[in-house]
Amino acid sequence: MISSLKQPSFSSIHASDFLQPGRRFLTPHLQQVLPPPTAAMARWRSNVVLSLDRPLHIAKVGSFSGSEKKVRSPIARGGAFDADRSEPIVEPEPESDSSAAARKVKIGIYFATWWGLNVIFNIYNKKVLNAFSFPWLTSTLSLAAGSIIMLVSWALRIAETPKTDLDFWKSLFPVAVAHTVGHVAATVSMSKVAVSFTHIIKSSEPAFSVLVSRFILGESFPPGVYLSLLPIIGGCGLAALTELNFNMTGFMGAMISNLAFVFRNIFSKKGMKGKSVSGMNYYACLSIMSLLILTPFAIAVEGPQMWAAGYKEAMSLIGPQIIWWMAAQSVFYHLYNQVSYMSLDEISPLTFSVGNTMKRVSVIVSSIIIFRTPVQPVNALGAAIAVLGTFLYSQAKQ
Repeated sequence: MISSLKQPSFSSIHASDFLQPGRRFLTPHLQQVLPPPTAAMARWRSNVVLSLDRPLHIAKVGSFSGSEKKVRSPIARGGAFDADRSEPIVEPEPESDSSAAARKVKIGIYFATWWGLNVIFNIYNKKVLNAFSFPWLTSTLSLAAGSIIMLVSWALRIAETPKTDLDFWKSLFPVAVAHTVGHVAATVSMSKVAVSFTHIIKSSEPAFSVLVSRFILGESFPPGVYLSLLPIIGGCGLAALTELNFNMTGFMGAMISNLAFVFRNIFSKKGMKGKSVSGMNYYACLSIMSLLILTPFAIAVEGPQMWAAGYKEAMSLIGPQIIWWMAAQSVFYHLYNQVSYMSLDEISPLTFSVGNTMKRVSVIVSSIIIFRTPVQPVNALGAAIAVLGTFLYSQAKQ
């Protein structure tokens, strides 16, 4: 608020002279003292009106001291600012009902596509692993399919080529290492146990996230976050104890996958700040680097000789259909991950967490129905408690 501006040789100019709507800047006294205005100045003065809608903030005022020897600008520059902000007011354009409805439809399509592709991937992935139990090669094919799809899309200009530099790839490397470990560990788990059991154990990922953030990064969380871990841990423990086809390798694979994906998220947040790459292209670059990391390890652990023998056996049992299954699980793995990363550009982290929880529910239920997995009531109760805890965690963390 401006109360008054005083200059020794003239009478005071009070706020009331300024704040009356339509009032000119110059008082009658000043108009008598100052020389007559030119035609251009008269036109300018006739259009000067102060608005009362916003408080006036004087950004710069020339010195009024009579002893000042420097050349002074006679004009005080002002701009309308909010009282608690330091930048000009920009009135937000209200979102129309039609655009809001269109955005909700778009998000709904993202979620439905994400969940559907994830269910299809898990079904074909389990079919492949049942007939061709080589999780390292299966994981490699998944990353290879996504890398080829995106390289072709960039070459044909179907998708915009990302602008990256050496620093981007350096920052991406630890993310890709964690992503590779998590992907392989989850595939190893699914090769040993039911899809539903793997996803029940993977629903405990928030517990790993809190523990790593608390004891390694030194972060603290509200009490509600810690309380939400109780149903997660209890539900996963109950489901594991009552699992009919329990396998330690499958259980440890899911646990290692949880830990690896937690570190992937941490590295991604720390290393990718300020990098302007879309979600789709970010995941494409991640797939390419993970493929380069995984391929030599897959050859060393399993190798072409084992793959050839396993493929021959799978062809004798399944027939040429095994090729379609391999192609389907590889393509759908990339598509569902790509859609999930694209959805991050449109929704908040909380909405994404809730969507991820519901995605896991859809995978557990659909896999139990399709593969006719025997489930005891206590086992189902443990799964429900774990998923509920995951949902409560997503709410409490916000």
